[in-house]
Amino acid sequence: MKLMNASCLAATLLVAGAASAAEILVTQNISTSTTWTANNTYNLQNQIYVLPGATLTIEPGTIVASTTNLGGSLAICRGARIVANGTNESPIIFTSTADVATWTAGNPKTGTPRVAMNEWGNLTVMGRAYIGKYGNGAPAGNTAAPNAANFAQMEGLTGTSSTDPNVIYGGGDDLDSSGTFSYVSLRYGGKVIGLGNELNGLSLGGIGKETIIDHIDIWNNVDDGIEIWGGNVNLQYFSVWNIGDDSLDIDQGWRGKAQFGLIVQGYSGNAAQGSGTGDNILEIDGAEKSDAQPVTTGVVYNLTMIGQTGSTGGDTGVEFRDNANLQIRNSIFMDVGEQCIRNTNSDGEATGGQTGYAFNGTLSYAARWTTPYNTYSSVNAFANPAQAYQAQASGNLIDVRDCVFYNNLNASAYNEANTYGVFTSGNNVNAGTLAANPADMPIVAITKGTAVNPNGSLIIRPVTSIDPRAAGAAVTSVGTAPNDGFFEQAQFRGAFSSTGNWLCGWTAADAFGINIAPPGGCVIAAPCPADLNGDGSVGGADLGALLAAWGTADGDIDNSGDTDGADLGVMLAAWGSCPQ
Repeated sequence: MKLMNASCLAATLLVAGAASAAEILVTQNISTSTTWTANNTYNLQNQIYVLPGATLTIEPGTIVASTTNLGGSLAICRGARIVANGTNESPIIFTSTADVATWTAGNPKTGTPRVAMNEWGNLTVMGRAYIGKYGNGAPAGNTAAPNAANFAQMEGLTGTSSTDPNVIYGGGDDLDSSGTFSYVSLRYGGKVIGLGNELNGLSLGGIGKETIIDHIDIWNNVDDGIEIWGGNVNLQYFSVWNIGDDSLDIDQGWRGKAQFGLIVQGYSGNAAQGSGTGDNILEIDGAEKSDAQPVTTGVVYNLTMIGQTGSTGGDTGVEFRDNANLQIRNSIFMDVGEQCIRNTNSDGEATGGQTGYAFNGTLSYAARWTTPYNTYSSVNAFANPAQAYQAQASGNLIDVRDCVFYNNLNASAYNEANTYGVFTSGNNVNAGTLAANPADMPIVAITKGTAVNPNGSLIIRPVTSIDPRAAGAAVTSVGTAPNDGFFEQAQFRGAFSSTGNWLCGWTAADAFGINIAPPGGCVIAAPCPADLNGDGSVGGADLGALLAAWGTADGDIDNSGDTDGADLGVMLAAWGSCPQ
């Protein structure tokens, strides 16, 4: 059951004068349930943990602005929860004081884009779902087979020991919930702990699928944009810009779904590729070691991926490693700097024997392009693999279907795609030509700025404006995502329809004037918060659904953590208000 956000019932809490709000220094870990309110700003001092048993609730419109370069960061521990549900009108913004200084009269819907990163830490969330972590520096007790006792220490966090409960993730509960967060913008983060140990924009370790994550915005970061280690959490509506390494990085056996993602490569600092200048758009790793389970087996629909064609700073569109499986559907590959799809076999980490595809009797990379999705490996297997691997519902373990490729100018851009039959007629893929033809462009408009040289060798042309709505071959897709309660059945390719632009109102790109609003402006319809069955109205069927879900997360309309009389009150308050 897919619930709508109840926050449209609340009063709008737009912080038009954030500079005048009271500043609260957050200096201690959060051990009891706490609410951060929109009439204050919150300044994280060093690493702050929300400890097990506590819930941190953040109101719509709240600003969390940490002192620039102090490194303030927020981590949600296993057994803790975050409830951070902004709205389109009143997003929750995590950023630095240097960013806030560019806002006009403290208005968070203004600001000036800067070449900057590492000005504060990040948002890290750790859960109890299964992870594929064995060998390769894993705890000594971890097993190659799925095990509820397997765990790992979160990258970028420094614990008091290797088993410090504040910094570990993993377990055996795929239905674990770490809370909900939506309409959250994370800007200019990525504290560097040490070489190869950096904070991503959003770090998700062992997150279960009962965690709700949608409308997440990452702007400039020293390391990856969003990195997911294991678990089976799903993502919807995410915007990732100017990331210093991989824009979306998957590791340790993620078994989830993602839909509607805009990724724009660029650079966030004068640093090497992978530490300030964009690397891969998607980097898809399997398990560690390569024969461990769970192994990454996911599906993504409706991505718009924009690389750095014509520069020396763009890398691969989608890089596969370490036995990973991923289906890519209804998406756009545009301006990719190197190959659109590439298998590099292994992540190259020698410790623990990372040997890539076909290790220890697992399938080869080539075989995965022709092996049905419901063919499960018997190597270190789950007792019930069909229950463990639910994200893919059709096709092969690796496939690319119903996509558009445009302006990928590198001579070898399609080498591997051709090898594995991506452009065969049955896949409904539009390849266009290697040379750019504006008439074939799959989005309405894009402008790139003057070429810059961020570190002496890489050449980057940053995106200065974009209208990401579908155009050309992207306007209509052949197929849609399955009707499974999570995916939306969008009949277009890429992250946007030809008429809608969900960047409006809450993202950094919109505040900084880079996002181009559609003709007539951005009109965002408020959802029906108690329309539980998704039929566009609130009525008796929804009441029945609420009563059936009583006491479970499925009826938690007000995101309080349970279903009770308050949820009934929310639904009754909305009675007759939909459709809108």
